[in-house]
Amino acid sequence: MKTKHILYIIFGFIVFIALLNALFIMDETQQAIVTQFGKPVENARVNPGLKFKLPFIQKVKFFDKRYLEWDGEANQVPTRDKKFIFVDTYARWKIEDPLQFFIRLRDEHSGQSRLDDILDGETRNAVASHDIIEIVRSTNRTPVIADSLMEQLNYFQKINVGRDSIERTILRKVNERTADLGIRILDFRFKRMIYVQEVRDRVYDRMISERKRIADQFRSEGQGEARIIQGNKERDLAKIQSEAAREAEIIRGKAEAEATNIYAAAYNKNRVSRELYNFVRTMESFTKAMDSKTTLIISTSSDFYHYLQQIK
Repeated sequence: MKTKHILYIIFGFIVFIALLNALFIMDETQQAIVTQFGKPVENARVNPGLKFKLPFIQKVKFFDKRYLEWDGEANQVPTRDKKFIFVDTYARWKIEDPLQFFIRLRDEHSGQSRLDDILDGETRNAVASHDIIEIVRSTNRTPVIADSLMEQLNYFQKINVGRDSIERTILRKVNERTADLGIRILDFRFKRMIYVQEVRDRVYDRMISERKRIADQFRSEGQGEARIIQGNKERDLAKIQSEAAREAEIIRGKAEAEATNIYAAAYNKNRVSRELYNFVRTMESFTKAMDSKTTLIISTSSDFYHYLQQIK
């Protein structure tokens, strides 16, 4: 009896172990391939829950159902216009066909390695096929204010493709190459692009030279405008001064005419007034014409002589 009980216990333990080995649980983030002696025996299982397999003989290979990250390393790549830049990229991908993925790549680590080759290769091809301006920009720049100077200096370079279009092209070509791997690339982006140091120095020098050229052009135009303003100012000033001098002469002429009329009226009013007027005018002339050092020779018919004789 004891031996029989021991056999029952051993048998029950074996059944329990076999049952544990036959059951496996899948959560919402997983998908699985059941293999037998290393080969898949059925299509992928993608629904979560409690699953069964043959104990000990079959094994389960789990794959992530979520979006996976691929982060490339920065590589030095030449552009079509011979500019060397470091390009850093990233992508998002998912295992769309777990069975095909298992057959071709076996695991996610192998998938990441395969994507390194494909994405890096397509990135190099795309960068080498376009100028640097098309890789770093997606749209043409439009100046806020139209300026003929900017057009003359070709300040706003035109792009025909653009960064967004290049990213879409890389994404399409990569998906074409990964179609038989059970992988789909969901998104691809340039994360960072920087010049190598030698190119960066040349770019800075060119930027400085370009800004100086623009500054010189602005300065030259400003000096021309200043000369025009100065010329207009001098012309307006000369015109104002000329008109002012003319008005002053007119006023002075009117004043002298009025004074002459007053003098004539006073002179013709009566004899006493005429005598007084002549005396005052003669004395004024005498005061202005003579001083202590003056020697005066006068005629006997002059007013000076006449008045001096009266004083004597």
